[in-house]
Amino acid sequence: MTEREQELIRLAKEEVEKNKEVVESAPYRLRYHLMPPVGLLNDPNGFIQWNGTYHLFYQWMPFKTGHGAKFWGHYSSKDLVNWKHEPIALAPSEWFEKNGCYSGSAIEHDGKMVLFYTGNVKDADGNRETYQCMAVSEDGVTFDKRGPVVELPEEYTAHFRDPKVWKKGADWYMVVGAQSKDLTGKVALLRSSDLQEWEHLGAIAGSSMNGLGEFGYMWECPDLFELGDVDVLIASPQGLEAEGMKYQNVYQAGYFSGKLDYETASFKHDDFVELDRGFEFYAPQTTLDEKGRRLMVGWMGVPEQDEDKHPTIAHMWIHALTLPRELKWIDGKLLQVPAEELALLRKEQLVEKSELLLSDDGVVLDIRESKAFEMSFSFEKGVSSFELELSDTVKLNFDASSRVFSLRRKSFVTEEWESRSCSLQVLTELQAYVDTSSIEVFLNGGEEVFTARIFPDGAVPEMVTVAGNGTIGELRVWELSG
Repeated sequence: MTEREQELIRLAKEEVEKNKEVVESAPYRLRYHLMPPVGLLNDPNGFIQWNGTYHLFYQWMPFKTGHGAKFWGHYSSKDLVNWKHEPIALAPSEWFEKNGCYSGSAIEHDGKMVLFYTGNVKDADGNRETYQCMAVSEDGVTFDKRGPVVELPEEYTAHFRDPKVWKKGADWYMVVGAQSKDLTGKVALLRSSDLQEWEHLGAIAGSSMNGLGEFGYMWECPDLFELGDVDVLIASPQGLEAEGMKYQNVYQAGYFSGKLDYETASFKHDDFVELDRGFEFYAPQTTLDEKGRRLMVGWMGVPEQDEDKHPTIAHMWIHALTLPRELKWIDGKLLQVPAEELALLRKEQLVEKSELLLSDDGVVLDIRESKAFEMSFSFEKGVSSFELELSDTVKLNFDASSRVFSLRRKSFVTEEWESRSCSLQVLTELQAYVDTSSIEVFLNGGEEVFTARIFPDGAVPEMVTVAGNGTIGELRVWELSG
C-alpha cells in the first residue's frame, strides 16, 4: 500500500469518526439496510461469496454528500442479514484512478479474490481517461493493486466503465458499459485467457443494435449471466424518454433476455424490461452463490435525481443499498424474490389474520409504532381493488378494472403526491419491507417490484389501514430487527 493510499484511508476514517454522532442520530437512519458510515453511497460493487462469506463493496464518497473521487467501501456477511463493516478496500491513490475507483466486480481465481474496477482520470479541463484495473487479495480484506489491464478501445469515448467479469469454459469474459463514438450507449464484450491480456470482441448490445431503436447515450453497470435456459443482460441505460408508465426516473435499470453466442460475440435478445418500477433503483449487480442462487443487490438511488434534496444530507449521509433478492426465470419472465435469509430479521409477529373481508371503510392494523416491519398478503382469487395506507407519506393501490398497480408517496422535494405505476393483470400476493425511510414491495411472487425512499413527516403511526374489495386469504406482519 502506497503512502498516498494510506493517507487517503486515514482521512476517510477521520471523517467517519468526526461525524459519527450526527450520522447515527439521524431520524431517517435505516435499521436493516446497508448505508455509508458518512457521506455518499452509490453503486454496489464486487458482490461475491468467497470462502463461504458474502462480500459486498460499494461506491463511497466519504468527504461530502455529493459525488467525487470514489472509494470502495466494504461489507461482509455470513448470512446476508448480519453485516460487518470491513476496512476500506480501495482508495483513489494512483495515477490510473486519481479521480475515482469507479464501479466493478469480483471473482475467485486460484483461491484469491480478484477485483476489477474502472480507474477514472480527469485533467484540469475535465477531459476524461478511463482504465479497467485489477486488484488481488489473499484474505478478502487487503488488496494489492495490479494497475490497468484494459485500456480504451478505439470504438468508444472515454465513457467506458463498470467491468463485470465471469468465466465460461477455459476463458474469462468481461462486459463494460460504454458510449460509442456516435454518442450512443453500448455494452462491450472482452475476452482473456489469463485476466491480464484482454481482447475486445466488439459491442454485443446497445442503442440501434439487435432491432433496438435509439436507446440512450450511455449504458452503465452491465451484468451478463445465465438464468434458467436464457442469458440475461442487465444494464442501466441513460437518456431514455418517459413512455407511458415506463422510464419515469431520470435513468433506468433493466434487463434483456436472449442468447449470447460466444463464438461470434453476438447477443440476440428480447425487449428491455425495467427491473424495478419504483422511484429509487439503479446500477444493480448480481452474483452466483454456493447454493446456486443468482442474487442481486441494487443502489436505492438514481443519479442526478434530486440527490441534493434528500433529508438525510442534514445528518451528513445519503443513500442505501436494497435488500438482496434472488432472481428466478419462470415461464419466460424474470422474477425477484427476497432472499430467504431475510426471515432471520423477523422478531415479533405483530398481526396475523386470515379470511379477512375488505371494505371501503378499511381495516386498521396495529403495528405498535414499529419503524421496521415486513407485511405479507395473499388474496383469494385476486382482489378487485386494494389500498394500503402505510403512513402520511406512502400508499399502495391496485385497481382491477384498469389493471394498474401504483405506489404513491409524498415528494420530499415538493411535498406533493407523486406516483409510479405498472400494468398488473391480477393481484394475488403482496410482500412489503418497510424500513425507517424506505419501502420495497414485491408483487405476485416477484413479478413486479417497487423500491422507494420515504420520509414520514412526523411520529411513526401505530396503525396502518387496508381497504378495498375482495378477501385477504392470509395477512402477516412482523417487526424486523436492525
